[in-house]
Amino acid sequence: MECAHSLVHRLSALLLLGGVLIFLRQLRRGPVRYGRYACSKYTIPARWAWFLQELPAFLVPVLLACTTDGSTHGRRLLLCTFTLHYFHRAIVYPLLIRGRPIPAFIVVSSELFCFFNGILQSHTLLHCSFWFSQGLCLFALGMILNIHSDHILRNLRRSGETVYKIPRGGLFELVSGANFLAEILEWFGFAVVVWNLPGFSFFFFTVCSIGPRAIGHHRYCTVSIASENRTII
Repeated sequence: MECAHSLVHRLSALLLLGGVLIFLRQLRRGPVRYGRYACSKYTIPARWAWFLQELPAFLVPVLLACTTDGSTHGRRLLLCTFTLHYFHRAIVYPLLIRGRPIPAFIVVSSELFCFFNGILQSHTLLHCSFWFSQGLCLFALGMILNIHSDHILRNLRRSGETVYKIPRGGLFELVSGANFLAEILEWFGFAVVVWNLPGFSFFFFTVCSIGPRAIGHHRYCTVSIASENRTII
């Protein structure tokens, strides 16, 4: 199968536009409404929500890799970086998470995004890409920091607790949104590795999507610390 350059460019442009729109929407209305910002009556339990919304981005690359002939081993290895992230997000992470239910609209929207982004990235990596190994270290570092930050967040609360607490340790000693920064670093490394428009578009969308959320978390932590200091005084 040949690279569908025109389709790849159009989908990448839509991804860039989507990033701009979601960024502007969050500037106007605040972070996307899930987690501590959720306000919907129609929700899905956190474990099922993460499993359902992230699964397409894992299954699509696996299916396309298994049904595509002629791709080099290097390109399939490249696809493994993308698939590895979503194997963790769709299979491992839901088994470990203890979080609040996620609004059904967010789950459906994320599921559609993961499906179409999975097709875009998989097709590009299998049929259109050359790659730079320098970005693999950034991708690996970002993923390790992301997993470690998630581990810290999971252990903030005992089973049954829903109150939010300020995380400590690891990268959280440097930034309040360590998990977000780590994921941004991860997809920046991915964009460097693949060095193409879809990879950059996905990185840009990630920054626009979770960047404002990281700012919202930082404000929350700042207010909470100030409140604690006033209580102590």
